[in-house]
Amino acid sequence: MTLTAVADVAAGPTVGLLPLVALGPAFAGLSGGPRRTALVGVLALVLCLALGWYDGLLPGRRGTTALISVAGVTAAGLVAAVMRRRREAELASVRSIAEVAQQVLLRPVPRTAGRLSAAVSYTAAVAEARIGGDLYEVVTFPGGVRVIVGDVQGKGLGAVETAADVLGAFREAAHDEPDLLGVSERLERAMNRTLEGERFVTAVVAEIREDQTVTLLNHGHPAPLLVGADGTARFLDPERRTPPLGLGIPGTEGPAALRTAFPPGDQLLFYTDGVTEARDARGEFYPLASRLHLLGSNSPESALEALHGDIVSHAGGPLGDDAAMLLLRYRS
Repeated sequence: MTLTAVADVAAGPTVGLLPLVALGPAFAGLSGGPRRTALVGVLALVLCLALGWYDGLLPGRRGTTALISVAGVTAAGLVAAVMRRRREAELASVRSIAEVAQQVLLRPVPRTAGRLSAAVSYTAAVAEARIGGDLYEVVTFPGGVRVIVGDVQGKGLGAVETAADVLGAFREAAHDEPDLLGVSERLERAMNRTLEGERFVTAVVAEIREDQTVTLLNHGHPAPLLVGADGTARFLDPERRTPPLGLGIPGTEGPAALRTAFPPGDQLLFYTDGVTEARDARGEFYPLASRLHLLGSNSPESALEALHGDIVSHAGGPLGDDAAMLLLRYRS
């Protein structure tokens, strides 16, 4: 508005810059609230009136048209500001509901579970929703700690509903079943009852016992990484691959259990494919196995924060898929 006024005084009334004063309330309606828009609109009308008298356009058709233009744009800016405020309030309400839903569905994992410390990093692909199809849970049972990390095929409310079914079945089975295979069978039966169409769930179910061993059953999920105290790492891949939950064929063999030592000083990293499939500008996947030095922090939360920051830096912005990581290590 100031630039318009200066240009109008310098150029004179013949150029016709006076209607450009309406740009002030127009931009105010896009960026400010109703009060600010109204204030800028009043200032624009005063400025237009003063310039119109200075240029000798008032009273006259050109000056009157400019005043009407400024008044009309101000009114439109006020309507836009009010509607934007309403949409922002609605979005804030939806985000609040999504946060509550996430806390119910993906409850914060306990920072300590038995002798273990646990930390989680979770990023939904749709930032406004703050919730997606990735799932995780840590449950303490009399024999140790049981863990699940999974990924529901697809996105949207259907994926969230399926994730809730998986977590509900796991939380119940983790306490009731005497062995890990029983937990896996309960999950498979639950998914066969609830899943429809071609939807499925990849998942890793793990059990860490007091004898410092870990047993894993993998249902088509990316293999967890066992990071040794000396910095070496290996993928915990089972001998036999098992279809994801919901795609099992009756009468076929169940998942093959992988059992290995998990002594103090080692770390166990579970993750979903949103981590390893994060691409950079050249289309290259995130090299997770070569970034495990970032897990050297004293706290598991700081370690995952550093790793997550590196993934976002590799992708050059928000991730294109839900990404979850769960880190387990022994407490000091």
